[in-house]
Amino acid sequence: MPLRRSAPARRTVQLAAGSLVTLATVLALPLGVPATATATPDAGKTPAHPEQDWMGSTIAVHEGIARSGGSEPRGAWPRRSVAGVDVSSHNGKVGWWKLRRMGVRFAYVKATEGNNYKNPYFEEQYHGAYNAGMIHGAYHFALPDHSSGASQARFFAHHGGGWSRDGRTLPGALDMEYNPYGATCYGRSHAGMVRWIADFVHTYREQTGRDAVIYTSTNWWKRCTGNSGRFGRSNPLWIPRYGSSVGTLPSGWRFHSIWQHTSSGHTVGDHNRFNGPYSRLKVLAYGPDDDD
Repeated sequence: MPLRRSAPARRTVQLAAGSLVTLATVLALPLGVPATATATPDAGKTPAHPEQDWMGSTIAVHEGIARSGGSEPRGAWPRRSVAGVDVSSHNGKVGWWKLRRMGVRFAYVKATEGNNYKNPYFEEQYHGAYNAGMIHGAYHFALPDHSSGASQARFFAHHGGGWSRDGRTLPGALDMEYNPYGATCYGRSHAGMVRWIADFVHTYREQTGRDAVIYTSTNWWKRCTGNSGRFGRSNPLWIPRYGSSVGTLPSGWRFHSIWQHTSSGHTVGDHNRFNGPYSRLKVLAYGPDDDD
């Protein structure tokens, strides 16, 4: 287990059009991608290959949101946005070069879930996006009823969720959504859920030097955290809403950084938009300067 160290000083940089997000001072700690990734049950609770293991898989089911179509008419998006996708094991082999030709410029790949599950396609998908010229990142599907936030953050950081200051690697994302295996809010109170998330993001910052992106819907955030405003100044927001706009944001965030706008897009289902030009996406990937 790596030694804990105090959290580094942070500064505020602009990540998206009109938005300010606090980033941790960069500590270049590249963590190797595992040579092999396997799916292992979480103490008998999590299936070896989760059937609802992808980002946003529970959102439409619980919130009754109709899934948006996958077409993106030319001119439908402002120039100050960047197309992206997110994938997990259910996507298998991904046609990255086809996505690249469609204009996709960044990708998040599911790395882990809970404390034991590792996406068996992670290495292929993660490097596939990179080799197609995309900026890539990894995400963790949280199971707060399985173990502490710190424990899951360390597991994630050491099994694909690490960060490298190569200008092509995004900070890891924490997927907070409805429990696909049991109680909606994982049996935690509002205060208990906020403490769990704080435990995860604090430990992830210690492990990597970066503030994790938080993926969540406004409805889940209100229901399971009591609409906490604690993380809006430190953690970029990734919001799922399958419609024509992002809608109301969770408390604490004045702006979103990434919008998951459809789960029925071309080639892979989940398509996203970064809220800013490509130059700002690179800032999110590269992080602040060492001397700031």
